[in-house]
Amino acid sequence: MLQLRHISLTQFKNYDFTSFDFDARVIGICGLNGKGKTNLLDAIYYCCFTKSYFSNTDLLNVGFGKDGFRLEARFNNNGMSQKLVCINRGGSKKELYLNEVLYEKLTHHIGMMPAVMIAPDDIDIITGGGEGRRKLVDAILCQLDAVYLQQLIIYNKVLAQRNSLLKQFAERGSYDEALLEIMNEQLAVPGKYVFHKRQLFAAEFVSLVQNFYKQIADNQELIKISYESKLLRYPFEELLLQNLERDRYLQRTNAGIHKDDWLFELNTQPFKNIASQGQRKSLLFALKLAEYEIIKTNKGFAPILLLDDVFEKLDENRMKNLLHWVCNENEGQVFITDTHKERLQFAFEQLQVNGQIIEL
Repeated sequence: MLQLRHISLTQFKNYDFTSFDFDARVIGICGLNGKGKTNLLDAIYYCCFTKSYFSNTDLLNVGFGKDGFRLEARFNNNGMSQKLVCINRGGSKKELYLNEVLYEKLTHHIGMMPAVMIAPDDIDIITGGGEGRRKLVDAILCQLDAVYLQQLIIYNKVLAQRNSLLKQFAERGSYDEALLEIMNEQLAVPGKYVFHKRQLFAAEFVSLVQNFYKQIADNQELIKISYESKLLRYPFEELLLQNLERDRYLQRTNAGIHKDDWLFELNTQPFKNIASQGQRKSLLFALKLAEYEIIKTNKGFAPILLLDDVFEKLDENRMKNLLHWVCNENEGQVFITDTHKERLQFAFEQLQVNGQIIEL
């Protein structure tokens, strides 16, 4: 069982220096908006993923007017104590230590302390473009498969190089077919691996999401989820050839795994067009709990679950169903934030959970 026992934050976002000890499986974090509830969850997430859940640049994680930050976390994993230290000395460079040993590559840490975050803006996974849905699936597979993570990194690097090359062709008014063919081959190898893994993943993922949605919504609404990729119909190399003229005209790559998507339907209609806020939240939780369950099954232990502001825009029955699974049927550690201490206490009492409440 994976549990976070302690975390200290130095110059991380709104924290100058603060430390927390966690002595329960279910932990409620309460306080007014702006007190740092979400930032505390993000610090925990950072220790698991070596990056923020909410921002792509570390500059936004450094306290105002400061020149870096430090995070220290102590985990207990199946009886073994593990100390993690992350140091950012300013800029984008950072150091990560596990039990005093420096990681040569940050990617080696991914999957060691798995976690699942649910935050209000995650609703964009349902209502927004395909990038959020790809990010969700990649977050799962990268924690389970180190090769997938490396192949995805290679693919994105080559994709950026190919796009840059297409722009150079346009600027120079020249075209190097041989060079582009080499780039296509370099893109196809990791692209095929990622596509194959996503395809295998789809069936298990879809079934779990549908089951969790039924539990949370507590009704017979029919949810259909389908994995959409042009690679289901055409080989990668053929797709690149089909889109060559379009790529040259638009100066970017228009076909590949970076265009994959997941489509949601409710009673045969596009989900985001007809679903209520409660239905959207229910599907979001179903997606995230499916992520949680897949990681738990593959790792042999439950990941840490981080629930940020989950009480908003979800009716009492759906919330009861969600919290029952999270707190009673799930054996992993859970962190829940809320602005109302009384609401957290009441929820813990109703669920008969001996949880810890931290006030900020």
